[in-house]
Amino acid sequence: MSKHTLSVLVENKPGVLARIASLFSRRGFNIDSLAVGPTEYPSVSRMTVVVDVEESPLEQVTKQLNKLVNVIKIVELEPASSVQRELLLLKVRTDSETRPHILQTVELFRAKVVDVSTDAVTIEATGSTDKLEALLRVLEPYGIRELVQSGVVAVGRGARSITDRTLRPLDRLERTA
Repeated sequence: MSKHTLSVLVENKPGVLARIASLFSRRGFNIDSLAVGPTEYPSVSRMTVVVDVEESPLEQVTKQLNKLVNVIKIVELEPASSVQRELLLLKVRTDSETRPHILQTVELFRAKVVDVSTDAVTIEATGSTDKLEALLRVLEPYGIRELVQSGVVAVGRGARSITDRTLRPLDRLERTA
């Protein structure tokens, strides 16, 4: 099996996320990562879904997704031709002795300290899944108190956009609304 990143444009309506997630569930696929957010069009949301599945079943799911009324467009984003990032917020146990080592590690990974207390440091990091996993491995010996990680968000490289031709008619409609 291999990981596939799908960028799915959907109508921004209640219940769409549940219908799409249940389609994956019915097929027995586990969603590794799911991120949903607005696009440049208020009536459209973008779902970034990462699944670990073979090519053939993925093609079947993609065809079924395309049949859903609220799905506008689906594109598989290849890692080489897209920018993919995650966000990590991490609270690490610290004291006066370990703090310099933790701060040096944060700087090395181009992360950011967003909160400091006497016994903990909260770190914000963005990057690829591999980079964030490496950061976690280095900081784990200090003691991770709390961790939250977003799903992957991704966009194709270059000037082309999946919304260019697909949603161009919405420009007129949304300007008059």
